Amino acid sequence: MKQKIPVEKNQYYDVVFEDLTHEGAGVAKVDGFPIFVPNALPDESGQIKVTRVKKGFAFGRLVELKEKSGYRTDAPCPIYKQCGGCQLQHIDYEGQLLYKQKQVKDVLERIGKLDLNQMTVHPTLGMKDPWHYRNKAQVPVAEREGGLIAGFYQQRSHEIIDMHKCFIQQTENDRAVQVIKQICNRYRIKAYNEERHKGWLRHIMVRYGAVSGEMMVVFITKTNEFPHKSNIVEEITTAFPNVKSIVQNINPKKTNVIFGDQTNVIWGEEYIYDFIGDVRFAISARSFYQVNPEQTKVLYDKALEYAELTGEETVIDAYCGIGTISLFLAKQAKKVYGVEIVPEAIEDAKRNADLNGIANVEFAVGEAETVIPKWYEQGIRADTLVVDPPRKGCDEALLRTIIEMKPKRVVYVSCNPGTLARDLRVLEDGGYVTREVQPVDMFPHTAHVECVVSLTLKVGGN
Repeated sequence: MKQKIPVEKNQYYDVVFEDLTHEGAGVAKVDGFPIFVPNALPDESGQIKVTRVKKGFAFGRLVELKEKSGYRTDAPCPIYKQCGGCQLQHIDYEGQLLYKQKQVKDVLERIGKLDLNQMTVHPTLGMKDPWHYRNKAQVPVAEREGGLIAGFYQQRSHEIIDMHKCFIQQTENDRAVQVIKQICNRYRIKAYNEERHKGWLRHIMVRYGAVSGEMMVVFITKTNEFPHKSNIVEEITTAFPNVKSIVQNINPKKTNVIFGDQTNVIWGEEYIYDFIGDVRFAISARSFYQVNPEQTKVLYDKALEYAELTGEETVIDAYCGIGTISLFLAKQAKKVYGVEIVPEAIEDAKRNADLNGIANVEFAVGEAETVIPKWYEQGIRADTLVVDPPRKGCDEALLRTIIEMKPKRVVYVSCNPGTLARDLRVLEDGGYVTREVQPVDMFPHTAHVECVVSLTLKVGGN
């Protein structure tokens, strides 16, 4: 018998909010039927209007708040409710850290079927000052009333919210985006129109080295041409003497993907430099580099702690990227092997190893699940294996490889608690024990949370 859905679109309901989704929306239930409502918090009550109804859940809008949570606060950003960049500014920072710890615990139990009594899920490691932390601004550009606008997309849309100040961006990045927008307006630069596939300027990207103070500006454009290039370059370098690199990336395709295949340095150097701890990194326009270096140091320090290195170990770093974790590990290990599927990232990793004079690290291009078994056949045995996969988690073949290789310790760095929980279940079934889980708040005021996990091989697992 078909279950009757107890709510209707455009109808009003009085509800109590019980939880938050992994995207930071409040969860209310009407006759057990879940409704997801942005800007609502657990232990609050109010009236909502149902805006969309699906088979197993609905979405709603908060109309009136009757009882407020003790963690509710006023968001300082004037465009917070329209902009899709942040989801949690209406929760004070203590509440955000508690929510993220709870989110991790919930998915470990629900998805991973893990026994939380057999491990420690630590309180979330947060920032002393959780504002203005992002070292990369990457904003789409559009036209409105004859002028350029730039900012984040409105939630669940491709409508750009014009942004004059972002509370989670480095102040220098913020200022640079505004000045570049003004310069381009003076020269009547045409913004790219996604629907008509017309226009020129698609995105503005600014990278800023918080330690080095160096800045890179990237114009992502539809065509190779660069109108008024010399004037625009001169105005940018005059306004920002710390600019070391101005780059044009060309993306002629009708796509939502930001970068195209062709990248040209039009002024200055190909790289800027910055530090995480005492490790120096060369950063190109397309390098993957953590956007919150302060919390990255916290994350990597925890990964190092869980690796328990004495200087005698061989370590494999799967999904090594540009070598960020590998180089931290190499300072305390006998030998580190890093593998990454993106060739450009491996070139960056090798360059960063040379930059820091680190010789006990070796990098290879390829799929981790293919390269690591070959290393194993060559007699390379990992005492500790570190994984830092993308949001989709570890490849199933890599998990099987880990279980077959049986390193004593596995350190799992995750940016997605859901896929982390799934993969931990596989590793536990394969002979590992999850000891500690440390959530780290890499992105304050957003719903994202990173984790570092310590796993050890069960006694007798060898």
